[in-house]
Amino acid sequence: MGLNSYFFDSYALIEIFLKNQNFSKYLDAPIIITSLNQIEVTYYFLVHHGEEKAREVCSSLGKYIVELSNEDIIKALKFRNEHRKGISYADAIGYIYAKNNNLLFLTGDDAFKDMPNVEFLK
Repeated sequence: MGLNSYFFDSYALIEIFLKNQNFSKYLDAPIIITSLNQIEVTYYFLVHHGEEKAREVCSSLGKYIVELSNEDIIKALKFRNEHRKGISYADAIGYIYAKNNNLLFLTGDDAFKDMPNVEFLK
């Protein structure tokens, strides 16, 4: 995988499901996420769009989940501890997974604006 590949954080996935045109160029990119992103995105749709949409979203994301190593988890927790500015566990894990696998971290989360290895978009 090269730096033209992306790790999609929950923010990016929600915007794509909501058909935000700013994210349309990523529609054909391979989706890479963790189960934590699947959980966050499903919860968003459960709360804002109901159970049927949440089930649809949850089901569609399952095939894109990657496994995490213990090292990914430890590095992510250290990163979160060092950057305590509203970074969730899911985001910290996704960011570190992206770095460790030569992926860009695709997000619109302000906590990652101007950070290395991030493609920031609203």
